[in-house]
Amino acid sequence: MPQPNDLSRSLAALDQDSTLVAVIEISQSSWLVGGIAPGVNRQPLKKLAADETALLQLLSRWRGEATKAGRTISRIAVAYEAGRDGFWLARWLRGRGIEAHVIHPTSVAVSREHRRAKTDRLDTELLKRAFLGWLRGEQRHCSMAMIPTLEEEDAKRPNRERENLVSERTRFVNRMKSALARLGIRGFKPHLRKAPERLDTLRTAEGMALPPDTLAELRRDMARLRFVMDQIREIEAARLARLEQHPEQANHAMVRLLVRVVGVGIETADMLVHEILSRHLRDQKLSLATPA
Repeated sequence: MPQPNDLSRSLAALDQDSTLVAVIEISQSSWLVGGIAPGVNRQPLKKLAADETALLQLLSRWRGEATKAGRTISRIAVAYEAGRDGFWLARWLRGRGIEAHVIHPTSVAVSREHRRAKTDRLDTELLKRAFLGWLRGEQRHCSMAMIPTLEEEDAKRPNRERENLVSERTRFVNRMKSALARLGIRGFKPHLRKAPERLDTLRTAEGMALPPDTLAELRRDMARLRFVMDQIREIEAARLARLEQHPEQANHAMVRLLVRVVGVGIETADMLVHEILSRHLRDQKLSLATPA
């Protein structure tokens, strides 16, 4: 029995005589839109600039063609693959009464041939077949991503930004340690606050001071490292301030609840709440009830 939040197939019955179906192959500078309009013999295909208004006008024109062919369009279903553009287009279309979905790219079956033709036109046809199967309620065609609200998306940014900054911090530290290891210097910790002051006291394995270009490079890397570490602390302080100022919010209450678990810190709790527990899990036993 299909679950109410099952995104592997559509739960609404498909009436092909009253449904306009369209898929979008999105690139950075242009969109290729393919459609199926009831009563229209051809399957329209149109390349547009990356413009949502032009897309809306194109869907309206195709709807008019179906109306002229004697069909009454009561449903417009649009889909595109998840990618760099995220979910804003789906939210924009839904705000204008159009059913919009975002397809998981890895859920679309492709040919396993070592070499296969790959163009935007062929990709659009592949998306169209997968989307039609999903609309008919058939399994294993594709699955959809849950479309978050703008607030839900924004709440994920601090945790993801901090993760990227921590990776940068590790990269800077490893690069400086490698530069020193080439000179026979080990055990130096570049991330310490007094590390820049200790650079002048370091000596190579031959007992010489650091070469001038290496010393200048290390000072520049340490300045970048200090800036990155300051940004990490800024993100962490802002998160703690939000938890203290608005403890009544559901997400903040869930973070506070998880932190009580031994071994779960504030970073892990924040990641779990905004990346995993924010989803509508089909197994209610795995869901975390929102505290009152």
